[in-house]
Amino acid sequence: MPVKPVPLGFVFRSRAKDEKAPTADKAQVNLSKQPRDPQAPKGRPTPKRSEAQSQRRSVAHTPTNRKEAAKRQREERRQALERQRKALATGDERYLPATHKGPVRKFARDWVDSRFNVAEFFLPLAVVILVLSVVRVPAIQSIALLLWLVVIVLIVADAAFSGFRLNKRLKERFPDDRTRGAVAYALMRSLQMRRLRLPKPQVKRGERP
Repeated sequence: MPVKPVPLGFVFRSRAKDEKAPTADKAQVNLSKQPRDPQAPKGRPTPKRSEAQSQRRSVAHTPTNRKEAAKRQREERRQALERQRKALATGDERYLPATHKGPVRKFARDWVDSRFNVAEFFLPLAVVILVLSVVRVPAIQSIALLLWLVVIVLIVADAAFSGFRLNKRLKERFPDDRTRGAVAYALMRSLQMRRLRLPKPQVKRGERP
């Protein structure tokens, strides 16, 4: 049988190349399996540490179902109410309800709290007058009725005078701001006893706001 000639290259082929080839393939596979160096370039900018942490927190706190979402909403609402409660006690403008926010409303509150108002004594006076009116003495009942009229007239007169003065002060202090509703807001506050007012008074009586 005729013998096929064997290429000399096959006989004298370098073993070093044959041994390096699988080694290189294995090294490439091992490199692909190794964890990537975080400092190595990856074709996009590396996010800042704060951004990465915020992203992880947002993913961790994302509700997975309706029940969890409702629970989270209730918790957020409770926290918001707690912040409002503390703000009403401390006067913190950041968390006050919208009705009490703004420099105009704050000035109106301070202006009312810095003075005596006849309307704030209405509740204790009303109790005294009611006690007098139940006494079975015509003269005392007449005095009680007269006191009712005097108290009402004083409250109306004091409210009209206070509203006029406050409106003038607001126009002087905030000429470019919208002051509508601030006078009514202050008069409603003046009807409450000082210790029961919310937000809590931040000025003393006689102190100029």
